[in-house]
Amino acid sequence: MQQGRTHLPAWKAFLVAFSVLLPLINPLGSALVFLGLVGEAPPKVLRSLARRIAVANIIFLGVFEVTGAAILNFFGISLPIVQLSGGIVVAAMGWAVLNERSAGVDTRNKQEETGKPAEPDTSHLDEGVFYPFTFPITSGPGTLVGLLTITAHISDKNLTHNILAHLGVFLSIVVLSVLCYFCYANAPKLTKKIPPSTAHGILRVIAFILLCIGIQIAWNGLSALLATVIKP
Repeated sequence: MQQGRTHLPAWKAFLVAFSVLLPLINPLGSALVFLGLVGEAPPKVLRSLARRIAVANIIFLGVFEVTGAAILNFFGISLPIVQLSGGIVVAAMGWAVLNERSAGVDTRNKQEETGKPAEPDTSHLDEGVFYPFTFPITSGPGTLVGLLTITAHISDKNLTHNILAHLGVFLSIVVLSVLCYFCYANAPKLTKKIPPSTAHGILRVIAFILLCIGIQIAWNGLSALLATVIKP
């Protein structure tokens, strides 16, 4: 029984991180933009490039997860403030996707983050593994804000709890990066087999969950701040 309670923070952190980061990374929507930038390329080239992007994404988000607390300390930002502001941002993202009418919303958002149109370009693909394929196409500014909010949300004074929680978050990063690999490597096939309306319908369900998670995180931060002002 004690062992089950010990592993609970890891699974809980994994589920929270996966739910928050999935619509932000959006492997399917990112794959559409990726395919637009790469253009016509042999399947072997797509698989190789997708594998390198997945590895780069794991390293990029993993380092940001570990250094998130140091960033907060450097700027003197408390965890409740990050929970409140980050929760509002996450909820706003979920609300925006939930009310988007066009099925191509995430593709357009990813294109806007790159600062360039999705035009076919097969030159110098290896040089673009980190930018723009990893950042900001796969993990954009919204993903970094969401990850920073999650790390603040799972932080605890207990060292074992922190280690297991961060392990759960890192596991979600690995799983999402693997999903990105499969979506990127098979982008041409996915664009033909999955109707945009179906993909957008699934995304709206996830967006609602994201909205609820954002509100919950914001409330946790607000409650902590109110507790410092309102004392019994």
